[in-house]
Amino acid sequence: MSKNLRLCEVADVKDGEPVAAFAEGMPALAVYNVDGEIFVTDNLCTHGNAMLTDGYQDGDVIECPFHGGSFDIKTGAANAFPCQVAIVSYPVEIEDGWVCITKPEGAA
Repeated sequence: MSKNLRLCEVADVKDGEPVAAFAEGMPALAVYNVDGEIFVTDNLCTHGNAMLTDGYQDGDVIECPFHGGSFDIKTGAANAFPCQVAIVSYPVEIEDGWVCITKPEGAA
């Protein structure tokens, strides 16, 4: 049985318009298209209780809608204050037109 989790169809993720995704046993996730390349991170800002998909994507940066802090979409690194703790970034696989991530060890 595959441990890959299907999140959404690639066609549903437009450049600059992050998509919220949910998978059993995982935190809320965000799927991004950056110049045709797909990335997945946790969707919850590490500074405040905000969904990053409600924020603003500028290239490979996602800005939190609450306080204007931001993260690097490709690495999850915090880019701008008040965000200081990175968000989790997941390796992505595209399977049959779907955005997939491997279920991490220990996930429910």
